[in-house]
Amino acid sequence: MKLRSCLLSSMLGVSLLLGIAHTAKAQISDAGTSEFRRIEQPLGVKAGIVAAGAGLIGLELWWFLFSKTKVQTAQVDEGVQTVEVAVDGGYSPNQIVVQAGQPVKLTFLRKDRSSCLEQVIFPDFNRSVDLPLNQKRTVEVTPKEAGSYPFHCGMNMFRGTLTVEDSSKPEAS
Repeated sequence: MKLRSCLLSSMLGVSLLLGIAHTAKAQISDAGTSEFRRIEQPLGVKAGIVAAGAGLIGLELWWFLFSKTKVQTAQVDEGVQTVEVAVDGGYSPNQIVVQAGQPVKLTFLRKDRSSCLEQVIFPDFNRSVDLPLNQKRTVEVTPKEAGSYPFHCGMNMFRGTLTVEDSSKPEAS
């Protein structure tokens, strides 16, 4: 998580510095018209801006489309499936596998100060829980049917999935 934020802030800083260092003021020609005079920029500046833009686009695509999900299967303890979820720049794990028909106890520990992550919402179970900073909060649900049940933060920016498998299905050995 720290590597992501460090990389993102470094790329943002470099692109801002490139933009600030080489800003050209638009100059209106003296001919009395409202046309702008073209100011040529060195090829290196143009290439740097294009490279920074392409890098940021690539980072954004990776972040939203190709970053790996963290999958965890619930542990059964006295008939209750339990999973601890860390809330730090998202949910970890963000895909939780449980069995249908058994109670599920998800314990969330929020470490991120972002206001977006102050709440976790399970729309299919009509549940929402406030997540105070550095305090554990538990969500208890009992999924009746197999399927995928999404959960997300209050702003729907960070998401996860509760994947419910049919408990009558025999396990592969």
